[in-house]
Amino acid sequence: MIIVVSRKKFLLFLVGILFFITILFLGFKTLDSSIVATFSITDDSAKDEILVIIKDYFDLRNDAIIEGDADTIASIYDTSTKYGVWAYEHEKKKLTYLHKWSDKQGIKFYDVKGLVKLTSKKERENGYRINLKASTQYWYYYKNTPKKKNMFRIGTYHSIDIKKIHGAWKITREWYTDPFADSLHLKDIKSEAITKYILSQTKSDYKVTNKRRIDAVKYADRFCGAASDEKYGLKYNKKYKNYNPLGGDCANFASQILYEGGKFRQSSTWRYYKGGSKAWVNAQSFKNYMLYSNRASKIAYGSYEKVYKASYKLLPGDFVAYEKNGKVTHISVVTGADSNGYAYVHSHNTDRYRVPWDLGWSNKGIKFWLVRVHY
Repeated sequence: MIIVVSRKKFLLFLVGILFFITILFLGFKTLDSSIVATFSITDDSAKDEILVIIKDYFDLRNDAIIEGDADTIASIYDTSTKYGVWAYEHEKKKLTYLHKWSDKQGIKFYDVKGLVKLTSKKERENGYRINLKASTQYWYYYKNTPKKKNMFRIGTYHSIDIKKIHGAWKITREWYTDPFADSLHLKDIKSEAITKYILSQTKSDYKVTNKRRIDAVKYADRFCGAASDEKYGLKYNKKYKNYNPLGGDCANFASQILYEGGKFRQSSTWRYYKGGSKAWVNAQSFKNYMLYSNRASKIAYGSYEKVYKASYKLLPGDFVAYEKNGKVTHISVVTGADSNGYAYVHSHNTDRYRVPWDLGWSNKGIKFWLVRVHY
């Protein structure tokens, strides 16, 4: 029997067959790729599950800082792998450093709290790779004035691998830019003379009336990224390029503070147009430009032992430059002082909100430029 089919019906038939084959192909492809599927953090059930796990990790680590408990930190890492061991050893060194620094400072940490924001989550190898922002508040008081409370905040960006091992979730790999990394090889930073001097100080009696300095601090508060108040979204100013992937955003942020907040005019050397000039984005060049242009002057320069007394002269809107091996590698902007008048700074890379100016920079080879900015 011969069936006669019109050309139009035949074409529709072919289209139907092709559509059916395409659906089958995409179905198998989707099934195969689901092994490494990326989950949106707007999926509440998936988001909540991972947030609980990660928040528990950060809570345990934060509590361990207060207690000086390295064993608790060890319990959350897979120490059967080199990456797990490296991650654990780093956190252990950080805990030790924070306690040595607090002894030098004459303070006591009494609370550490963290806020975690997931940015992505990917299923892999019977576990997950998670990217997140963490904002951690450190609360402390000076041992001779326990009723006067102080707080600083540090923002970090993490990439973490977790895997279920013998029924428990463990961290198998963790990477982040640690604000304390330049101090983790320090053997001893305690000095009775330094501690005695710091404890003898009182709250700064300066009254900042210069509107440009006040506005510079407001800008720093608003755009210090993962360390800023949560209401600001833990973000940088999108008007400017983020230079962290290119080596660091600290000078770029300092330049923004002086330009946007402090109302310094741009120049042919220090400028931003679709990107920053060398003096705008490079820490060494930024320090040199500010001094050589007479927009700033040196308060003190040298090792911590040489400059820590002079640091009490710093005003909100001034800056500190950190020098390693003869080259400035970091810039922080002064934004206030704690209950004993010890200067606070803001910075990017990593993100700092009102952090004591030397915290994380305690190695003996580091030298400090304390710089007065002329508003």
